[in-house]
Amino acid sequence: MTATAQAAPAAASSDKGTYTYIAVFSAVLYTVLLIAPVIAGKLIEQSGLSPVQVGTLFSLELGAFSLATVPAYLWLRRMNLRTASYIFTAVAIAGNVVSGFVDDFGLLMIARVVTSLAAGSITVIILTLSGKTANPSRAFGIFVVFQLAMGALILAVFPSLFAGAGVSAIYWTLAGLAVLCLFVVNRIDGEVLRTAVPVAAEAPQRVPVLKAAAGMAAVLLFYIALSGIWSFIAQISAGSGIDLSASSLVLSLATVAGILSALVATALGETPHRKLYLAAGYTGMAASIALLFGSPALIQFAVAAVIFKFAWTFILPYLLSTLSSLSSGAHLMNTTNLMIGTGFSIGPIVSGALIQSGGGSFTGMLVFALAGVLASCALVLIAQRR
Repeated sequence: MTATAQAAPAAASSDKGTYTYIAVFSAVLYTVLLIAPVIAGKLIEQSGLSPVQVGTLFSLELGAFSLATVPAYLWLRRMNLRTASYIFTAVAIAGNVVSGFVDDFGLLMIARVVTSLAAGSITVIILTLSGKTANPSRAFGIFVVFQLAMGALILAVFPSLFAGAGVSAIYWTLAGLAVLCLFVVNRIDGEVLRTAVPVAAEAPQRVPVLKAAAGMAAVLLFYIALSGIWSFIAQISAGSGIDLSASSLVLSLATVAGILSALVATALGETPHRKLYLAAGYTGMAASIALLFGSPALIQFAVAAVIFKFAWTFILPYLLSTLSSLSSGAHLMNTTNLMIGTGFSIGPIVSGALIQSGGGSFTGMLVFALAGVLASCALVLIAQRR
């Protein structure tokens, strides 16, 4: 058997281990963001926190999740990734345990920021490893699918499961879930960033700066648009006179559509038709936003919501794989994580300001989001590597 023939099964086995790591960690680490409404209610009810304090707490958590990118520039290519995963997972476990015990708001903020920094550091590893697999689009698809699947499970189970429990029980459950992640750390190659490319061979490589900048801008605008729309989509429904129960059913169906589209992208994986798939996804996303203008009736709103969720979860794996194809280094995907967090933070703030300045009208927000989606589409097509 030749060396090449031996290498192929080894690479396939390594990719399977990486896929397992991505699936488990992405499902568990994003749980705290997905159950924010459940935790918010508990904190206000049991701890006497004001809405402003709760909002500040979640903003700091999300900010820390993104800012984990900054120190990662220093350690990502220097540390063994298994060692880093064990350390950050242990910190996340400890942070969730401590969060369940503290009563002081200031101490709770510190505990949540430290926990989110650890979780964000793991996300940097996930994004980097996804780009290192033989099929990055499939890896990024798994990253999206397991987040969405866990989100659907949480929305169905957590409110009733923890109805009579304190917020401490939720944080301790998160700690228990994080413990499970420790069992998949050994599935990855801890030295992949230090051994994949010899130093001598790495030096001549040039990251296409303009394409990388276009890709980063595409990710930022994509997340600004989608987070802005999704944060206020229930308000759009209410503003159109749609019943709350009907709106909730529509958004549940949209979540299922999102999972299905991410599964489709995962099954398709890396493909020479990536540019075509991206264009189709962005077209669907733009069309769904257009359907939200005015006061859409129930059917129109349902179609818009389902297409919107289907389109953005289909786009995301190919958007991320576009960035990963521009460089074999780790720092480009690390910076992508910062763009994701920044976009998530900016979108709701800008959309809320546009709604308020428009006297409660959603037109300005929808115009802004539509422009962002179209600009993101143009930029990601520019970023495609020949």
